[in-house]
Amino acid sequence: MPGFAQILNGKFLKGLLLIGLEILINVQSNFNNVIILSFHWEIEKAIEQTNYQWLMFYPCLYFFAIWDAYSDANGKKAALAFLPFVFSAYLVTVGLIYSATFEVNGMLLGPMWLPMLSLPIGILIGIFLRYMLLQFIYGAEET
Repeated sequence: MPGFAQILNGKFLKGLLLIGLEILINVQSNFNNVIILSFHWEIEKAIEQTNYQWLMFYPCLYFFAIWDAYSDANGKKAALAFLPFVFSAYLVTVGLIYSATFEVNGMLLGPMWLPMLSLPIGILIGIFLRYMLLQFIYGAEET
């Protein structure tokens, strides 16, 4: 849950703010009901109960909290370390946007499964772009 790692890192106010935002978004988007319905493979009901206007905030909040905790705990600031987190949030959000209409073999994946399946793609794109940019930025300085 977003915020607990910030509290463990000693950032109490930030942690409580992230926990409060997570609860607010979770309740307003009906996300717990969506998760239950998705696990029961009642995708149409999950889509009907999803408040997309609220749920679209969730990936950004979630991946910001992960990146923030990672960067605080890591101590050193690695160049462009945020890119895998940014692209993960972006691709999960795009997956959420298309979750009510995107079908695989005539089957809807819904507002939980399609965003989750989009996550590895976002991570890989972010890692690849970070690698390429670091090669471009630091590779040019060494020559």
